Amino acid sequence: MRLVCISDTHNRHDALRLPDGDVLVHAGDLTGSGRPWEVETFARWFGAQPHKHKILIAGNHDWLFERDNEQARALLGLHCPSAHYLQDSGVEIEGVKFWGSPWTPLFLNWAFNLKRGLPLANKWVRVPSDTQVLITHGPPHGILDLTRHGRNVGCEELAAALENRLRPKVHVFGHIHEGYGTYTRNGTKFVNASSCTEFYEATHAPVVIDC
Repeated sequence: MRLVCISDTHNRHDALRLPDGDVLVHAGDLTGSGRPWEVETFARWFGAQPHKHKILIAGNHDWLFERDNEQARALLGLHCPSAHYLQDSGVEIEGVKFWGSPWTPLFLNWAFNLKRGLPLANKWVRVPSDTQVLITHGPPHGILDLTRHGRNVGCEELAAALENRLRPKVHVFGHIHEGYGTYTRNGTKFVNASSCTEFYEATHAPVVIDC
């Protein structure tokens, strides 16, 4: 199965040139501020892509999915009915088990933010241990999470879950634009698929992973 991974497109999805693949994965921040027209515009674009399967999660900019999840899902369903929207939920596609979650550590009170510690740990404990492709908006602490200010800002609780209980083949995320790239550890391919740079230019190429 070939995954085409993108994230943090922030309304700049039209600038992307997507390669062929079986599953198009978007790891959140599809909008700038989560207004309905932004979700609708993205959904039209997402639905027009030729990939057989499509998966997306929300990010901290995607307010509509937190404030009015029903409306956000309705817009997505209207313009991209084949998409799987995952929010602490999973889907199995051609024998591969995916799980998606939008939560990130508290930062300036954005959408889907939780305090570090137990609130986030309680989200990651819900991820099934047999998950093969994990999709989160934010990175685990210490993996592709270094900001331009030299700080590792990923989630410690997510890192602990990956160290102690979870062993996905692939973990796709974004959120920290400067962390774009891939890294392999303990048999997991970590993918920071941020499409935008830290200056919100959509110049990072989609990341293709065969799993």
